[in-house]
Amino acid sequence: MNLFIDAFGWIFSPDRATGSTPLLAAIGVHLWFTAVSVLIAAVIAIPLGWWIGHTGRGRNIAVFISGAARAIPALGLVTLLLLLVGVTLKTEAAIVAFVVLAIPSILAGAYAGFEAIDRSTIQAARAVGMTPWQILWRVEVPLGLPLLISGVRAAVLQVVATVAIAAYVGLGGVGFFIIQGIQLRQFTQILGASLVIVALALALDALFALLQRLVTPAGVRAERTRSKAERAETTAKRTVAA
Repeated sequence: MNLFIDAFGWIFSPDRATGSTPLLAAIGVHLWFTAVSVLIAAVIAIPLGWWIGHTGRGRNIAVFISGAARAIPALGLVTLLLLLVGVTLKTEAAIVAFVVLAIPSILAGAYAGFEAIDRSTIQAARAVGMTPWQILWRVEVPLGLPLLISGVRAAVLQVVATVAIAAYVGLGGVGFFIIQGIQLRQFTQILGASLVIVALALALDALFALLQRLVTPAGVRAERTRSKAERAETTAKRTVAA
């Protein structure tokens, strides 16, 4: 318990605002790596995922590649890329590793959002004369957004937790304090920096949870609420009957 108290004391110590690496500056670097990596991954994965979900082609290949990408250790990938491109491009090497880590979740969210749409909705859109492009942008994209945001949310959480390894190759971020703490055997500093990363992850998770709720169409939310109520009623009836 004392270790946690000391860790919070380390976080809020005036010393964290001074020195060569202030904590707020490290948080800024951490969030910058996260934002850039997820943005690049989204630019790559969202169009591909939408194409897979819209056409129904390439899903098995996407699942295989996503699974393989998830299995790659980020630190090992950063180290390998550094060996290939040299230390002068270590920032780019780290970002590539984080992008590879973020792509699977975003890709899965993009095509799963389209696949989750009731086919009768698509058929109704065709029946009223919508073109394929109109179906894509006015039906599939809006209805698929909640699952897409869910995929981005998962990717952000994975990346914000993994960006700590950027400090291993001298790129800073909150991981700097963890690496330094390990070298100096300062367990209070290690725990304090870890708690900062946890707080960042929780804050970003809450932000994307709110965004996911906002992009969910009102009709879909109402249907989910009705379905939950019906399931609860059915469960209650079975309990009474038993």
